Amino acid sequence: MMNLYSGTTDPFSHRCRIVLYEKGMDFEVIDVDLYNKPEDIAVINPYNRVPVLVDRDLVLYESNIINEYIDERFPHPQLMPPDPIMRARARQLLHTFEHELFEHIPVLEATQKSVEKKTRAHVRDHLVQLAPIFTKQKFMLGDEFSMLDVAIAPLLWRLELYDIELPKAASALMKYAERIFSRQGFIDALTPSEKVMRR
Repeated sequence: MMNLYSGTTDPFSHRCRIVLYEKGMDFEVIDVDLYNKPEDIAVINPYNRVPVLVDRDLVLYESNIINEYIDERFPHPQLMPPDPIMRARARQLLHTFEHELFEHIPVLEATQKSVEKKTRAHVRDHLVQLAPIFTKQKFMLGDEFSMLDVAIAPLLWRLELYDIELPKAASALMKYAERIFSRQGFIDALTPSEKVMRR
């Protein structure tokens, strides 16, 4: 059985939980208190961060690496495109998400209001740029739910928590977010602490 060491409020762990539940696999989630991590996290991950996936002798960290491994090992439903060109595009977009959106999460979760304001505006503006995609298609890569939707879902769920308000121009993005939030895999992946992040 796979074990996922997962932070109960960590957006990167949230991604991995979504993939595991979407796949309907046999796994165990080991909840980790981010403010009081057990010592074994530092032993299995040199960066002392979650998520960490342990599958027999294999130990993986970093959410995108974990999720691609799960997707390749358990290919149904497939979350990365089968076509090499589309897969490369998906990886490029995942990389963009990390640098334009998710690398700002530590600032958004800090308490320095002056820095947060600029960061919130940056994340909001990048999300608004994505909105037109969803006037033409259901998900990031078309009509099929994919790893890109998994990657961005935890951020969309936390917009209220991070005090990011999207303008009306992003209404298609918010409808897209609701489509993700209504998926059973997404609902099952939420921890009690995450459920209360949205009113």
